[in-house]
Amino acid sequence: MNILILSWRDPRHPLAGGAEQVMHEHMKGWVTAGHKVTLFSSNVTGLPSKETLDGIKIFRKGDQYVGVKVAAFIFWLKNKRNYDFVVDQFHGIPFFTPLYINKPKLAVLQEVARRVWFLNELPIPFNWIIGLLGYIFEPIIFLLYKNVPFMVGSHSAKSDLIKVGIKFPSITIVPHGVIILKPQPFPEKEKINTICYLGALAKDKGVEDAITAFSLINKKGKYNFWVIGRGRRSYVDKLRSMCKKLGLKNKVKFWGFVDNLKKFELLAKSHVLINPSVHEGWGLVNIEANSMGTPVVSYNSQGLIDSVKNGQSGIIVYKNSPAKLADTVLDIFSDRKLYERLCSGAFLWSKNFSWEISRNKSIKLINSVRFGD
Repeated sequence: MNILILSWRDPRHPLAGGAEQVMHEHMKGWVTAGHKVTLFSSNVTGLPSKETLDGIKIFRKGDQYVGVKVAAFIFWLKNKRNYDFVVDQFHGIPFFTPLYINKPKLAVLQEVARRVWFLNELPIPFNWIIGLLGYIFEPIIFLLYKNVPFMVGSHSAKSDLIKVGIKFPSITIVPHGVIILKPQPFPEKEKINTICYLGALAKDKGVEDAITAFSLINKKGKYNFWVIGRGRRSYVDKLRSMCKKLGLKNKVKFWGFVDNLKKFELLAKSHVLINPSVHEGWGLVNIEANSMGTPVVSYNSQGLIDSVKNGQSGIIVYKNSPAKLADTVLDIFSDRKLYERLCSGAFLWSKNFSWEISRNKSIKLINSVRFGD
């Protein structure tokens, strides 16, 4: 097939996250299976408007929010004869392909945003205006996709889709794989108990709750806290200011963006990863941490309840609050046998996820949607 994927960001976008990594891995599998794959995404300063990455042709045009949607529509009108299958990737707002594309298509979704709309970083009152508009209109948008098959990565995402009116048989779960770069030689844990946060530095990811939790942990002994990831400069400055006010200026290290090898080194050296995200489609960082023998303490949020095996790969707190996060981390550190059991369980849990299996399932799905078998 000649496949066109529409996405707001490509894997080289400076703010690309787990969703972009997941889609890229599937596209690589489709190329290997003999399909021709094109990704249309938003323009990125410093990156070419056209390039080929891992056999995938990438076109970049328009801003990531609205411009790319308009540009994708124009691109389709000019090139629709070149493609016989389309993938519409959701990230809050999709590409509205049912309105202008009548060829076989698949919607790919990591999560239904819902209340995440209210956790944008716009100033008051614009944050509430955009949040309210998104919250109201998102379920209406899904009405356009009631006859479009969906691919999701978790039971949480599937249940969220059913709640907004997508029928059960139209949703296929394709579990995510994980790419692991094991540091050589494998590092030991830090001498001082170290708690890390890994992910985008954004309000909906709960990084503020992570810092608040660490401020509570810090009162109980000697600990270090690492923040690994990138975000908008204004928001990162806000987080640094927050650390200063909490008396954590010299206790919290902001690593910023790190390459994959460094990421796994830091995960291996950390004792615990905390993940207070309010809503996820899956939670890839949890599996990455587990693969390094590092357990996770997470909120009881959609997606995280799928990627954290409670009591085996980590602990899911029953109440989403920084205080509960802090108490749970301290409980783990105070019980050596529990901690060692979680480290072993985390590693074993991570062995369940393979990109080879995931790609084979997505290839079977796109063939089924395209050819009906």
